[in-house]
Amino acid sequence: MTVAAEHGGASRRETGGDHPEKLLTPVLSAFWDQSASWTLETYRRHEGYEGLRKALAMPPDDVIAYVKDSGLRGRGGAGFPTGMKWQFIPQGDGKPHYLVVNADESEPGTCKDIPLLFANPHSLIEGIVIACHAIRSNHAFIYLRGEVVPVLRRLHEAVREAYAAGYLGKNILGSGLDLDVIVHAGAGAYICGEETALLDSLEGRRGQPRLRPPFPAVAGLYACPTVVNNVESIASVPAIMNRGKDWFRSMGSEKSPGFTLYSLSGHVANPGQYEAPLGITLRQLLDMSGGMRRGHRLKFWTPGGSSTPMFTDEHLDVPLDYEGVGAAGSMLGTKALQCFDETTCVVRAVTRWTEFYAHESCGKCTPCREGTYWLVQLLRDIEAGKGRPGDLDKIDDIADNINGKSFCALGDGAASPIFSSLKYFREEYEQHLNGNGCPFDPARSTLWADNDAHLGVKA
Repeated sequence: MTVAAEHGGASRRETGGDHPEKLLTPVLSAFWDQSASWTLETYRRHEGYEGLRKALAMPPDDVIAYVKDSGLRGRGGAGFPTGMKWQFIPQGDGKPHYLVVNADESEPGTCKDIPLLFANPHSLIEGIVIACHAIRSNHAFIYLRGEVVPVLRRLHEAVREAYAAGYLGKNILGSGLDLDVIVHAGAGAYICGEETALLDSLEGRRGQPRLRPPFPAVAGLYACPTVVNNVESIASVPAIMNRGKDWFRSMGSEKSPGFTLYSLSGHVANPGQYEAPLGITLRQLLDMSGGMRRGHRLKFWTPGGSSTPMFTDEHLDVPLDYEGVGAAGSMLGTKALQCFDETTCVVRAVTRWTEFYAHESCGKCTPCREGTYWLVQLLRDIEAGKGRPGDLDKIDDIADNINGKSFCALGDGAASPIFSSLKYFREEYEQHLNGNGCPFDPARSTLWADNDAHLGVKA
């Protein structure tokens, strides 16, 4: 986590030429590398809570319209317009309204929200107050992944500072808005990243996705209107309110405006968080980060975590925005750019991902529960050289029976690596079926084996 933040900062300071000014837009990560970046004092020095003052001076509906006009899209994976999601909350219904922040970062390869909360938690808190003012809510919840105890402590301290300074609690900044924020630590389940499963978990039940409709905007937490937003989505709002929607739209593309955090990991020289406008390419990110590890070339990569269809080196110049990645046959997702070089066995990587999805399946629906189990059995046999000639068609058929037919998107995510790897690397699967096992040396295909010494990171 801290290593990622440090590398992100180092990339901005050390990259030569005009790259930092032209390609990187440090906003959320602007002062991650400063001493005590997580404190209220540091946040105030960087125009902290100025966006809140402007938002509180506006009627709630005007704030919603402003965020909607900015073009901010959800940073949790789906890319749904944030302002539009706020607009769905019914008004005048006499029910409590809730804001729930999804900080249950679980997608393999995704590591943006946790560093953001660790280094700059007040950007989220300020965004929460603005959002609650807009949707007329007096209660907000931050659902945090329970394993990240240091982040939990930072969040609790940041919330305490905000209460003490009058940014939370009664009559915030004299506006008449009352708001309480509760930090809730989950028990560590991938399925709770799905918004309705998160709500069930928050209510004290087993985390499983709900049948929709009704949608959370109508009947969410405690059967009341609820907005569920990603950490980065909410944390981006203060800068929009402070610097203006036109400033935000000056970055990115027309349909995917603004800045965002790209999580670069894997067989690269300098992994970390790179904050750049939407539409930057992986080639540009690799150029400024030192490229692939020394002596190796890119083989395949994921644009948005392991649940998004993989790309190859042919896709280095695909614009990393929602439209560009979608047109190329994948999804931008959480912008988790996992890069694998030629020493990596595709079958081995897909098997490990599928094992993860089988383990994390909540078991509620048959396609996902049974399908991921059988995919794991078949893939393990294929990887070990014990597969049969018809196994490739069989895993493709099983994935097809999961995709679009499971209760939530976990099943779709499990099917994506199967489809895309068969599309680009079917010959490699076939090599495993000849009885000789994996053609790669497993010792050389360990993700961080050769990177640790170069990065100076202790195992």
